[in-house]
Amino acid sequence: MIAARIMRYSLPLAFLASTAGFTASAEEVNIYTTREPGLIEPLLKKFTEETGITVNTLFVEQGLAERVASEGDNSPADILMAVDVGNLVDLVDAGVTQPIVSETLDAAVPANLRGADNQWTTLSLRARVLYADKDLDLSSFTYEELADPKWKGKVCIRAGQHPYNTALISAYLTKHGEEATKEWLTNVKANLARKAGGGDRDVARDILGDICDIGPANSYYVGLMRSGKGGEEQVAWGNAIKVILPTFEGGGTHVNISGAAIAKNAPNKDAAVKLLEFLVSEEGQQLYAHANYEYPVKAGVAPDEIIAALGTLNVDSLHLDEIAANRKKASELVDEVGFDG
Repeated sequence: MIAARIMRYSLPLAFLASTAGFTASAEEVNIYTTREPGLIEPLLKKFTEETGITVNTLFVEQGLAERVASEGDNSPADILMAVDVGNLVDLVDAGVTQPIVSETLDAAVPANLRGADNQWTTLSLRARVLYADKDLDLSSFTYEELADPKWKGKVCIRAGQHPYNTALISAYLTKHGEEATKEWLTNVKANLARKAGGGDRDVARDILGDICDIGPANSYYVGLMRSGKGGEEQVAWGNAIKVILPTFEGGGTHVNISGAAIAKNAPNKDAAVKLLEFLVSEEGQQLYAHANYEYPVKAGVAPDEIIAALGTLNVDSLHLDEIAANRKKASELVDEVGFDG
């Protein structure tokens, strides 16, 4: 049985210890999430304050699709939340979602950031940026340049098989094809200063330590480091780097997402749609922007000031469903060139 924690957001905010199920409420919405519910606690609390709708959250670290499928018609799940577009597409492929019918969501979220038939929607964005030594004379960059021999021995990166990098490689594959992607991966590996591994924040740490000069990493970690939320040591890491918003040649910056779907058998579908609409409203997006230093998906909403200082994000136009469809091949190419070896 998958370990789970149930949290209930209402007025006052209460935490339920039971793992058996949700308690009934006059009007409620039940979230199953692979992401720690505490990260969006302020948003859920605000939604309850404004609507009177109770929000219950169940943290399911692994096997979300399997859990919902096993519960079948009796599943209490209304909203399924996940990080990484691949995880959302996996829910769709497992047959545990349904189309989200909402003009509000359609207007707030660009079409390339919503699933086919609106089976899922983006709630916030994290850009795959470039961390670079702050003393480098570097103001722009393309993902293609990671393979340039001038960076030999100067690149740090987490494992190619990590979902953050698999998504980037999949985007490259979608744009350039299999052979070009294999060559790119081979050349990026040749440029590594150390074995691929660790986390994104380790890229900043290793730049500070003069192990490497550049490396791709997620934007929101910059906020976590520079804000001090990761501790004083990480403040030094964050301040040792400059951050560049790279692009694909002729394209934009690669993003991944946090997002959500409506469960196939959602018992509180209307309330679930209301919550998703709130999360992409200007108010909800402002709260999202400050909760975990992610980019708002709704145009016109400013990110947190730490993230805003990185520059204007020009999201690449690739549909995220296309990227998700190429994940398997991207993973195979990582193994084929021995990227993580």
